Amino acid sequence: MKVSPGWALLGRQLRSTRPAVVRVLVWSGVEALPALLGGLLVSGAVDQGFLAGRPVVGCGWLAGLGVAYGVRAYATRAAFPYVAAVVEPLRDALVARVVGSALTRPEPDPAAVARLTEQVESVRQLTATLLRTLRGVGMTLAAALLGLALLAPVTMPLVLPPLLLGGLLFARLLRPLLARRRAVVLADERVAAETTRAFEGLRDIAACGAQQRVGAALTAAVREQGAAVRALGRATALRTLAVALAGRAPVLAVVLAAPWLVHSGRLTLGQALGVAAYLLQQLEPAVRTLAGTVGGWVLELAVTLDRLATLPGAAAQPPAAVPAVPAVPAASDATVRVRGLGHAYGPAAQPVLDDFELELAPGEHLAVVGPSGTGKSTLAALLAGLLVPQRGEVLVGGVRPHEVTGPERAGLLALVPQEAYVFTGTVRENLCWPAPVAPELLAEVVELLGAGELVARLGGLDAELGEGLSAGERQLLALVRTYLSPAPVVILDEATSRLDAAAEARVEAAFAARPGTLVVIAHRLGSALRADRVLILDAGRGVTARHGDLQVLSPRYRDLVGHWRSQDTATAC
Repeated sequence: MKVSPGWALLGRQLRSTRPAVVRVLVWSGVEALPALLGGLLVSGAVDQGFLAGRPVVGCGWLAGLGVAYGVRAYATRAAFPYVAAVVEPLRDALVARVVGSALTRPEPDPAAVARLTEQVESVRQLTATLLRTLRGVGMTLAAALLGLALLAPVTMPLVLPPLLLGGLLFARLLRPLLARRRAVVLADERVAAETTRAFEGLRDIAACGAQQRVGAALTAAVREQGAAVRALGRATALRTLAVALAGRAPVLAVVLAAPWLVHSGRLTLGQALGVAAYLLQQLEPAVRTLAGTVGGWVLELAVTLDRLATLPGAAAQPPAAVPAVPAVPAASDATVRVRGLGHAYGPAAQPVLDDFELELAPGEHLAVVGPSGTGKSTLAALLAGLLVPQRGEVLVGGVRPHEVTGPERAGLLALVPQEAYVFTGTVRENLCWPAPVAPELLAEVVELLGAGELVARLGGLDAELGEGLSAGERQLLALVRTYLSPAPVVILDEATSRLDAAAEARVEAAFAARPGTLVVIAHRLGSALRADRVLILDAGRGVTARHGDLQVLSPRYRDLVGHWRSQDTATAC
């Protein structure tokens, strides 16, 4: 059977993130635990507990069901980071594909905007939704059937035939649904292309009196789009019959047969209730959700992927070149662990950090944000070993930073504060502290961080530093020095606050590509957008997540982003 280009593209991308996919599937299996055990535990609670006159035993069986749901909640939470590890690389690959295709065309492609802004984001959202929904529903359906077979095999002839018949009927409907979904996507692209051409040529359209002709073309495109959407709606309505047959018919068959099965002794009352739990709480909702997911989201994903996979010129585009990173000294273990951290400035003072927890994997890029006074600089000082934790501990590479000497600490981590320090001596001596650096590497890093013009103006690397350096110039020299250091962990405590936005972006991109872990105390929105994760501090605690997720999880972060955006708008004006 020939695989469509879209599914082939998705398959290649999923293979590149195979470890994350495997972990998603493993946690999905754990999530299905209540679906597998639910009916068995309900049956035990009724037959061996309440009907036997032992209510404590019955409550114990039900408590086991509660534990299963608790395990499911933990598994759901644990699976989310791996879902992101699958979805985000897919989105990046598709963006590169769309842009590569647009750049190879001899003339601008008006539909490229729709592909980049709608179709790529649609694939990202649909893939994330399917990984969150379809994996759980599929596991739930399989677990419910297995549990039903273990509890009451006599009911399987009543359940399987309508379930399989409804599934076959639904499969027959997928091809027309796919065709109509593809027609909708093509109609959307035509509307986007016609609209873009019209807006780009408004002056010419008015000059030559072509308003009616252009309006007619736009109207025809919109009508075609409406007809495609209506046809899709009619085809979608037909799947209701298949869903009813697969999900509701087994319930009806068991309900009709239950009195006879119980009366003849083939089912106990507890088993009958357990079967009802499997059918009503697991099987029927799973069938309904599965049908809606496959008939809607999966088909839309298939059509959109096909469009992106067959873009002209996209396959010939080589992957984007990654800028070479200067070979700074290799970092050792850059794992950062913060456990139960508490710190206050005075016995009666409100804690700046209270029972704070954080863990950063080697190579991770974290932005720390929050209103003034929430403990950002305190956290930076504690991570750097400049402050001793009053409660809890900070470990960097398994070492408590405040317990090691200055030279050892410099080899472990580097802190660049807002007020950067330069000492008397030459430019080279300032940049190469604490250890000598090869001249070629030094020149390369100076250019990488955008300090070449400053060094030239100062008179070169062997010139003596004077007293007239601005705060921004001191920051830039300190950043070059820190980049060249052997420290596997770098903390920038608003260390780019005196640089403009472009220079800050250049510096942070260089440090993000540098081997090791990067913590940025941020004062601009761009720093948060560039980070792997964002930590917002508030009232001594913190919430850590990706930028997009944090806007959902933290109202304070949404307010902060809005404040930053308003500042950027005011500056632009």
